[in-house]
This record gives sequence, structure tokens and C-alpha cells, in this order.
Amino acid sequence: MTTTIETPPALASAAAPLPPGPPLPRWLQTLGFVVGGARFLDAVRRRYGDVVTLGTAFDERFVMVFSPELVKRVFQGPPQQLHAGEANELLGPIVGHRSVLLLDGPEHLRHRRLTSPPFHGRAMLGWIETMREATDAEIDRWPVGEPFAMHASMQTLTLRVIVRAVFGLELDPAHPTAADELSTALRAMVEPLGSRSGLMLAAALVRGRGRSSSAQRFEARKRIVDQLLLAEIGRRRADPDLADHDDVFSALLLARDEDGDGLTDAEVRDELLTLLLAGHETTATGLAWTFDLLLHEPRVMRRADERDDAYLDAVVKEALRIRPVIQGVGRVVRERPFALGGYEVPVGVEINPSIRTIHRRGNLFPEPARFLPERFLSDDPGGRVPDTYTWIPFGGGTRRCLGASFATIEMRIVLSRVLERCRLQAADRKPAKPQMRAITVAPKGGVLVIQTEPPAPAG
Repeated sequence: MTTTIETPPALASAAAPLPPGPPLPRWLQTLGFVVGGARFLDAVRRRYGDVVTLGTAFDERFVMVFSPELVKRVFQGPPQQLHAGEANELLGPIVGHRSVLLLDGPEHLRHRRLTSPPFHGRAMLGWIETMREATDAEIDRWPVGEPFAMHASMQTLTLRVIVRAVFGLELDPAHPTAADELSTALRAMVEPLGSRSGLMLAAALVRGRGRSSSAQRFEARKRIVDQLLLAEIGRRRADPDLADHDDVFSALLLARDEDGDGLTDAEVRDELLTLLLAGHETTATGLAWTFDLLLHEPRVMRRADERDDAYLDAVVKEALRIRPVIQGVGRVVRERPFALGGYEVPVGVEINPSIRTIHRRGNLFPEPARFLPERFLSDDPGGRVPDTYTWIPFGGGTRRCLGASFATIEMRIVLSRVLERCRLQAADRKPAKPQMRAITVAPKGGVLVIQTEPPAPAG
């Protein structure tokens, strides 16, 4: 194991300018990320240590971090010097440039304060029944005795939940509403981003190379979503009973900062789009991975079938450790070079902690390739409470995902309800392989599952 020694800021001038890295052309390193994935990063870490300089077709020079000590340094770094919003520029054409994900400095803090209250306290408890109802509705659609794709099913389920939480409306095909129309438009918009070429499309949109038919199709669909959201914003603002609603949408419109100012229509639109997309796609992918891991590990499935909440929470945490949906969380250095691991990272260079590599470190998680939820049970021999800098599927610091609690609660509720009502088995003998999409790492093939008998009645 490589030992890294942090250089005090006062000695930064004596530090080496950049960490070492593979002397490979960028196209070959890109191939390493796309094809080699985890194996490539493992080899890089073994060869060069816990802080490494890399370059790909998408970023000619960036620094990856592979140790919790260095992750802590990054997450605790001054937000005015380390810009996470700038590192998320790939999301700009998708969620909008006024999203909390794209902002830095005082504007980010303002948006975070205005958007975080709906995801804490009693509001969270109020959505648990919505999560159960959405799970029951999806279970009742599953075939018996034939394979179906769990990932696609979880996308439908989590979209239903987030639309209900955000808009306060149910999705009902028999009685279409603005929420149904928006959900259909959202699915059409993100569909091209779900393919393996989705990353290339997102990069092309950021660089303004949107002349391909797929890019033009995406931009046209995005305009439809924008129009629907702005129309709904106008309708809600005119509602005299707005203050009586308990959904996230209404809370965003009512939120005020310390100066008494609220969010503009464009800001509300971008935050709504962020919630709708991030709030269902990442959770759906996490659930698909969880079922894939469970159905290929009978020992864990037997214990999970007891539906103990503490154990199911541990199952969720362990699934997100082995199969983190997001692979990295970046920060772009601004103002002055940033001292890290005995090196200086220059202004303009992105620092990217590798979530997947840190989660697979054997000194942090013994037998890291094994699916062992017990490691997250504090009363179990060898169990431990997840550390802020060793278990980081939702990032960390002031940029930790606002919806982390919502996502983990939803995953536990869905998992418990499915285990209560259904008997499932994997359709494939081997677990799914990871496949990089535009933003997430999803299970290749969608996790095919068979329901072996009709589900128990909902009750």
C-alpha cells in the first residue's frame, strides 16, 4: 500500500508541480477508462500511488485521488478555491446552468439553502407511504414466469415517486395530467443519454458541437421539457392556495433567502429538472444493482428476506459500495494552486476522487469484491459505521447530494416491499457487468429477473 504524506500549505512551493501518471496518449487512456474501467484504475493506483495525473479525450489533464485521507482534504477544501459546479459542466445542457449542481460560491450556498428544507425532517416521513404505493403499483405490472428488466421497472417506479414528491400529483395513464405529460417528455429527453454513446453526446453538447441528429433531437426534446416546466411554474405562481401545498415544487416557489428574495422562473425550472432527473435515474440504477447482487448471493437473500430494517439499510449501503452509480465527484482548482499529497495541483485542473476505487480498497473493506452487508452493521463482528471519507456514493462536504437520505430510504422501502410480496430469481447465471452511460454506471442488460409465482396481495 502506498503511503501519502500531506504537504502543509506553507511548504507548497517546494512540492512537485503535478502527481505522476501513465505516459500514455490520451486516446489510449480514454480506452482504458471506457473498456478497462475499474481494472485500469486499479493498475494505475498500484503503479503510481494514491494521487495520479491522467488525461482523456474529455479532459486533457486531471488528477485522480484514491485514498480517504486525500478525499478528506478535497472535501474540506475552501469552496472558493475548489469549484464543484464547474466540474459538473457536463450536466449543464441537461439540467440547466442555474441548477445547484452547476453553481459555485455564494450562489451555490444560496440555492442549497433554498432547496434543501424539503429533504429533511417530517417531510421525508410523509413520502414513505408514497414509496410503498408506487412499489405495489409496479409489482402488479410484473409478469409471472418470464424475464423482465428490473432496471427499466425501477426507472418507472422511482419516476412515479419523485413526480409525486415534487409535484404532489399521481401518474395515472387513465387520467393524464401535466405531470404525466412532463414524465413522458422527460423519458424521451434522457433516452439518448442512456446508451453507451450517451457520454459522447453529453460532451458534444457541452462543447457546442450539437449538429448531429442525436444532439439536435436531444435539444428539441429539452425545449419541450423546458416549456412544460415554465408553464407549470406560471400556473403554480398564480395559485392563491400555493402555501397550502406540501410538495417540493410549492416549497421551491415559496422559499426565500435572507434578503426576502425567491428563485426566478429559470432557477426553479433548473432545480425542478435536477430533482426529477437526479431523483429517479440514480436511485433506479442503485436499486437495479441491489437486486442483481441480492439474487446472486443466496446467503444474503435469506437474511434480507427477514426484512429487518437495519439489515436492509446495510444491504443498500453495501450495494452502493460495490456498485456506486456515480464514479467520481470533481473539483476544479481556482484562485491558486492546491496542495495535495505532496504535490501542487495547478489552477484550472480538476481533482476527481475515485468513488469506486476507494470503495474497493482492501485495507478499508476486507474482501472488497464480496457482497457483505454485515460490514455495515455496528453490532456485527467486523461491522462498522460508514465513514464520511471511505463510503462516498453521494459525494461529500458542502456538495454532498441533497437527496441522499431520500434515496437510501426509498431504496430500503422498495426492497422491503418487494421481498414481502414477491419471489424472484435471476434470469442470468452471472451478475450484470457495469456499463458506462452519460453520467451513471448501469447494469448491462438491465438485470433480467423472473417472478416465480404471483405476488402476495398488497395490504
